[in-house]
Amino acid sequence: MKKPAAALFDLDGVLIDTEPLYTQIWSDIDREFPTGVDSFAYKIKGSTLPRILNTYYPNADLQRAVTARLHEREDAMVYPLFAGTIAFLEELKANGVPCAIVTSSGDKKMRQLAEAQPYFYSFFDTVITDSCVKNSKPHPEGYLLGANRLNARPEECIVVEDSYAGLQAGRAAGAKVVALATTNAAETLVDKADIVLGDISELSLEALQSIL
Repeated sequence: MKKPAAALFDLDGVLIDTEPLYTQIWSDIDREFPTGVDSFAYKIKGSTLPRILNTYYPNADLQRAVTARLHEREDAMVYPLFAGTIAFLEELKANGVPCAIVTSSGDKKMRQLAEAQPYFYSFFDTVITDSCVKNSKPHPEGYLLGANRLNARPEECIVVEDSYAGLQAGRAAGAKVVALATTNAAETLVDKADIVLGDISELSLEALQSIL
C-alpha cells in the first residue's frame, strides 16, 4: 500500500497529554479576566494566542496581563507524552515518512518542550508554531506550510488532530485526516475525519495507508 508523503501532527491532545491542563489554565484565566463566553476554554482550542487575544481581549493592558498569566502557568508545565507516541514516531521514521508538528503554541513553549523531551523532538523535520502563520486554525495555512516544508503535496499527507478547529484545518488543506478522541467525544468527530481513533496508541502506518 502507498505510504503518506508526510505526517503532520497537532501537538497538545495528540502527541502530549496537556489538553486537560490547558482547559484548567484557560478556565482559571477566564475567571480572573472574564470574557463572558460560555465554555471559553473549549471554544478557543486550536487557536493561536494572538487570535485569542485579538478576539477576546482587545485592551492592550489586558492582553499583557493574560499573556503573563499564561506564560507563568506554561513555565511550570510538564509535557507527558501519550502512551504509544514514541513507538508510532519510530515506525514512521523507520519507513521514511517525514513528520512535522503544526501547533498553535508559541516558540517559547516549543523550546521548553525540546529541552524537556529531546528524543521526542528529534523525530520532527520541521515545526510550525504561531509565529510561522498569519491565520490560526481552522484556516489551513499551518498545514499547507508544513506540507510545503516537507516537499509534500497536501493531498498525499496525513493530518492527526483532536480539536474541531484543527480537523477543519486539515480538511481545508486537502489532507487525509485522523481524529483522536482525546479532547472531544468520538461520536462528534465522525463527520470531521477520515478515521476516528481513541488516541495515538491506536495509530499505525497501516492505519494511515488505509485512508490514503
